[in-house]
Amino acid sequence: MLRLAPPATLLVFLAPIVAGLLGTALPAFGWFPALGAHAFGLDVFARLFAQPGLGTSVALTLFTGFLATALSLTLALAFCAAAYGTNAFGTAQRFLAPLLATPHAALAIGFAFLVAPSGWIARLISPELSGWTRPPDIATVQDPLGLAFVAGLMLKETPYLLLTLIAAIGQADLARSLTTARMLGYGKFTAWAKIAIPRLYPQIRLPIYAVLAFALSNVDVALILAPTNPPTLSVLILRWISDPHLDLFLPATAAGLLQFALVVASIGAWRLGEIVIAHAARDWLINGARGGEGKFRASAARTALTLLFAFAIAALIALAIWSIALSWRFPDALPDRWTSANWLREAPSLAAPATTTLLVALSATAIAILLAVLCLENEIRSGKRATKALVLLYAPLLIPQVSFLIGAQTLLVRLNLDGGFAALVWAHLLFVLPYVFLALADPWRALDPRYARIASCLGASHWRVLFAVKIPLLLRPLSVAAAVSFAVSAALYLPTLFAGGGRWTSLTTEAVTLASGGDRRVLGVYAFAQAALPLIVYAAALAVPAILYRNRKGMA
Repeated sequence: MLRLAPPATLLVFLAPIVAGLLGTALPAFGWFPALGAHAFGLDVFARLFAQPGLGTSVALTLFTGFLATALSLTLALAFCAAAYGTNAFGTAQRFLAPLLATPHAALAIGFAFLVAPSGWIARLISPELSGWTRPPDIATVQDPLGLAFVAGLMLKETPYLLLTLIAAIGQADLARSLTTARMLGYGKFTAWAKIAIPRLYPQIRLPIYAVLAFALSNVDVALILAPTNPPTLSVLILRWISDPHLDLFLPATAAGLLQFALVVASIGAWRLGEIVIAHAARDWLINGARGGEGKFRASAARTALTLLFAFAIAALIALAIWSIALSWRFPDALPDRWTSANWLREAPSLAAPATTTLLVALSATAIAILLAVLCLENEIRSGKRATKALVLLYAPLLIPQVSFLIGAQTLLVRLNLDGGFAALVWAHLLFVLPYVFLALADPWRALDPRYARIASCLGASHWRVLFAVKIPLLLRPLSVAAAVSFAVSAALYLPTLFAGGGRWTSLTTEAVTLASGGDRRVLGVYAFAQAALPLIVYAAALAVPAILYRNRKGMA
């Protein structure tokens, strides 16, 4: 049975993606009998390229995607160089978990509450410092260049890259190398650039590509913070797919392939940039130049990351305040009247999407944990490490969701599975499983094999060793993996929209839909509930091992 776990897991990953891409490609090349298209050709692409605003959408997508990824990576690397080995480094690690657990859409909505012309920041400085008695006519959200969209992406992607860097630092054993470099007179930033980055970058290359692909194809954050006319390419595709006139369906599938090609070409361009920079920096790396201490750069990096964390926390506080505000007129810094009526009034409507979010996330998490444990256990028992398969785990993270979900939805309709709970869980599992596997792989492989050998010598079967020895010892990483899985599932927007077929709504889909409305109190209720649910699960995941093993040092 264990031997079947890896191929079954890969089947869950690759089969729907390949089928989805095929289901997108056939209509894009002119074959979709349901709409009377029976001839293969490039006519659909000709119709796509004739659509007004397409070029602007592509340019906006590339500009915001590359800028958000480059800034997030630069900030994460600069902060590690400035703070590694200090108390600030440990403090930043404690803030990562709640930020990573908060869904993108909730942070984006809270960020919009902060920086909008009538947002909290404008209220705090008005009218004393700004002189504004009315919201200023400044496009700070959905601005033409997409800078608010870039900032919204950075709120989530910088902590994610920082987490991957911390994991890579733990494996690279940098402390002695950096100490030696400092003893030879290298400045802090120079030592980091010449010693640490060349060793760390190959380990975080795939997460960087995943961040780039996500920034180029994100929909929920773009719907809230990016320009609307024309929007980014992924939002344009969603707009065409949702259009009641089916004439736009075929160009939408061609745009889905264009999105896929755009991400592949962008990753290729990023890789080419890596090679060029590595070649250009080779002489500098070995020229022996020590450089200065870089105190200004270190201070700037720490300040920038502190500001980013402050914006993220303030965004969550803004959601909470709006959810209990009865009356909050501009330019008041705080509501003049508070109430619980917003929550009481929305509670009946909130119950269904909250239940869906909970059930789907728990189901996908349970299946993902089961598949990951079986694969890792097979790896341990067979002694064959599936390193090549790790690359395949990133496939759903590197391929734009909209590119294969269009085809996958068509396939579900043909199989009469569209809109079913099983289809919804399956769609979430595609994106949950990679994170579960990556969260569990290192702790599972690092467990001392002597525990299992001793139990086997005492007569325990393989399965008893698994359930009575390994799982209790690995309860903490299992709990963290489950919490990460739950947070990923709760944040998914497009998979819920496509696989749900309009019959299932989650807190994320409701919050994004309400973001285009005008009642911030209702939006605050939904967005805060969306942010609170993963945070509660994450807190429970940390508390359970601590309570169960409160008398066993090292296990809690």
